[in-house]
This record gives sequence, C-alpha cells and structure tokens, in this order.
Amino acid sequence: MDFARPHQGERLRLGLRNLYIVPTRFGWWWLAGSAMLQLVAIQMQSNGPLLLSFLMLGLFLLTLHLTHFNLQGLELRCGSPPPGFAGERLTYPLLARSRSHCEGLRLRLEQGELGPARVLPPGEHALALTWTPLRRGLQRPGRLRLQTTAPLGLFVCWSRWDLPEAQLVYPARRPGPVALVSQPSETASTVAASPSSQEGQEAWHDLRPHRPEDGSARLAWKLLAQGRGRHSKRFQAPPPRAALLAADPSVPQEQALEHLSEEICRLHARGEAYGLVLDGQVIPVGSGTAQRDRSLAALALAS
Repeated sequence: MDFARPHQGERLRLGLRNLYIVPTRFGWWWLAGSAMLQLVAIQMQSNGPLLLSFLMLGLFLLTLHLTHFNLQGLELRCGSPPPGFAGERLTYPLLARSRSHCEGLRLRLEQGELGPARVLPPGEHALALTWTPLRRGLQRPGRLRLQTTAPLGLFVCWSRWDLPEAQLVYPARRPGPVALVSQPSETASTVAASPSSQEGQEAWHDLRPHRPEDGSARLAWKLLAQGRGRHSKRFQAPPPRAALLAADPSVPQEQALEHLSEEICRLHARGEAYGLVLDGQVIPVGSGTAQRDRSLAALALAS
C-alpha cells in the first residue's frame, strides 16, 4: 500500500487526488463471504442466503464511501518545531483543520509505528509527532503516513506527505574535554559563577576594624591621620574572565562538538558566562537562554 505518490508542499489538503483506498484483510474476507453465500444460495435455490449476500455486498460498497469521506477535506500544515538534541525524542508539531467529524485517524512517520487512533471533531486541532534524530543539523522527520479504517474496518484509506519543515537538531550531549581560547590581554581561565569571596591583594574592597594580625601593610593610614581610628583595608580578588570555548583538536570533530554541547549546557545550568569560537566565528561572552540557544545552534550548523 506504499505505492501511492507522496504529496509535496507546505500544506496537505486531503481529497480525491491524494487519498487512496483498498480493502483490508478483513474486508477481503467479508467480500469472500458474500461470494460464498451467493454460491450457497444458487446451489440450494434459497432466497435467504442470496438476500444476506446482497446486504453484505451493499454494506461493503457503502463502507467504501464512508471510509473515504472520513478523511476527505482534512487539512494539515506544519507548526514551528522546537530544537532538540540528537539521540533524544523530539516533538514535531502539526496543525489540523477538520471540516467534519474525523474518526480513527492514525499517524506514522517513515520507519515508525502507527500512533493511536484519534478522533477529530470539526475545528482546529494541534497534533504532535515524536521521532528520534540521529544526526545534528537541520533534519526532517521524513515521510508522514496518515490513515483510517473507520467506520467498520473493511477498507483502509491513506495518504502520504513529505513533511516540509526542517527541525534544528543540536549535537548529542557527551561529557569530554573542550579547548579554551585565550581572550585578548588575558589568559584563558575557567568561568566562575560568582566573584570570589576570598581576600587578595588585587583590588580594594572595603574597610574593617584593624586587628593585630593584619599588620601595618593593610592599615588605612589616611583615616588614622584624620583621627577616625584604626581600620584595615580589605581586598578582593577580581573575578576570572569568562572563557571562550572551542573544539578540542585532539578528538574527532563530531565528538568534539558533542563535548561542547555538554559543556554549554553545564555552564548554562550553573548560570555562568561563556563564549564560543567555532569555524572562524566568535560568539561573544554572555549568559542566559539566548546565549545557550545561539551557541548550540552554531554547533548544530557547523561545517
């Protein structure tokens, strides 16, 4: 039943030109039973089996039209698929508009299994497909098959559609080494979540009452000369500069991108700032959801 030509285009509207229908296995048995009853009626010269066979044949032909009308007029279009990671189950949204009551609608992606039967009353409906991409980049789920056997299961009516919208797939997350690129006028360092609370000699912070163990080097002599008492200067080490992440050249490219994907997600979860150097492109240091999405998108589309 997959000889049918798939529909191409941004939207799919089911009608006479893209709907196909054949009897199911049960339908063929039903037709064979009707023929058998006719043979029995002729041999026995009885009107009862002959009438029953005509009723079965009439119901068979009526079901042909009912099953076809069940899908006719249904309109489908793609939503905006959200990005996700390779190797994980992603959701692919569809928007359906039904002009009449649609029963027993089942969806299946190529190489997948048929989903549960759905009942669509007249109106707009949001549908969702699930699939697992194996590669990063702009990926399409493949070919969609939609079918129904309602109302009696004697016929299967179906259509196929090549889904037009690509979904952005990030590299799979895999812990591993990443490279750090030195920023101008500084050495590369690990990103810190917050300024260090340890005291140092780099930057003056505030004052506190002088203690003997502080020594004279930290004594605020200017305040002492003004008669404002003995105070010690407190110093705080400046926070380390955020690092620019890069692919580790010692590992294969795809694996290095997966390591970067994991590191970006880890830094985002900790609220730390980071930048990215990839394919000659530099993403400035930043933090937040927009920074994460921009960096992961660069990994997904890397050459």
